[in-house]
Amino acid sequence: MHSIAAYQEQFLNYLEGQKILKEPTHLYQPITYILGLGGKRMRPVLTLMAAEVFDVDYKKALPAATAVEVFHNFSLVHDDIMDDAPLRRGKETVHEKWNLNTGILSGDAMLILAYQYFENYEPSTFRELAKLFSKTALEVCEGQQYDVDFETRDDVTIPEYLKMIEYKTAVLVGAAMKMGAIIAETSEENGNLIYDFGLNLGIAFQLQDDYLDCFGNPETFGKQVGGDIIENKKTYLYLKAIEFAKADEREQLLHLYSIQPNDNSEKIESVKEFFNQTGASKATQKAIEEFTMRAFETLSKMQIGEDKKMVLRSFGEKLMKRDV
Repeated sequence: MHSIAAYQEQFLNYLEGQKILKEPTHLYQPITYILGLGGKRMRPVLTLMAAEVFDVDYKKALPAATAVEVFHNFSLVHDDIMDDAPLRRGKETVHEKWNLNTGILSGDAMLILAYQYFENYEPSTFRELAKLFSKTALEVCEGQQYDVDFETRDDVTIPEYLKMIEYKTAVLVGAAMKMGAIIAETSEENGNLIYDFGLNLGIAFQLQDDYLDCFGNPETFGKQVGGDIIENKKTYLYLKAIEFAKADEREQLLHLYSIQPNDNSEKIESVKEFFNQTGASKATQKAIEEFTMRAFETLSKMQIGEDKKMVLRSFGEKLMKRDV
């Protein structure tokens, strides 16, 4: 097994060789641009790691890992359009740098390109990868729609929210890992178990992202702390606070989530205080731990060596100890 840094380096080297230098440039330049904006590349790294967990050279998984990364960035291009976001990783978003139509069309092209990477595999492997990918891509779209719907709803439940983050975020993590298993031609049971490992870790990751958005260190988080509060997003923290709050507290919290003051600092501090007072912050930390442990429980059932199980567990533990 290689280190995360080694997988990242090898993937970036491969990605560098995938630049599309052809006409029309306004279709392909934005694709090269968004793929070059950086990020940790964790999803493709998981595909490479999973292949090696099941005793196959990670290089065999590079095309599938690239499909995962291209699809992920396609979703970001279209998410940024839907959110009218000006920046992505500190740089102009595609639709801001070019225009709205370019963002839509280049995003569409990325989705098609993602599928083309599976053509590097034998027909039986191609079929399995494409089937998993189609299911996952549709679920990501469903998750995004749930997220949009929740913006105008005041009756979102905890199960609904968990389903939304499962579809919007976690299924792609699970699929990235299962692709490595498919390429390695391991057992169906192993493939399903490593999918569940990634899925539960993905849910824990998103819950932790919600928590860090509110309580993270501004110097290391990489985004504005309190951004979800400013946007009145109904995160797990918010839903738990509503569940636990007394009637008067609930009214105050609902009021805070209905206003857009010029200076948000006071609003952020007031909401954070509510999250702590009601026990919502502790409940969120507990949920993060529970989903992480669910991921680790799958390792005991996996038919792999103990050293491989330790590698996966160590990866999960590092992910859950992040402050960014």
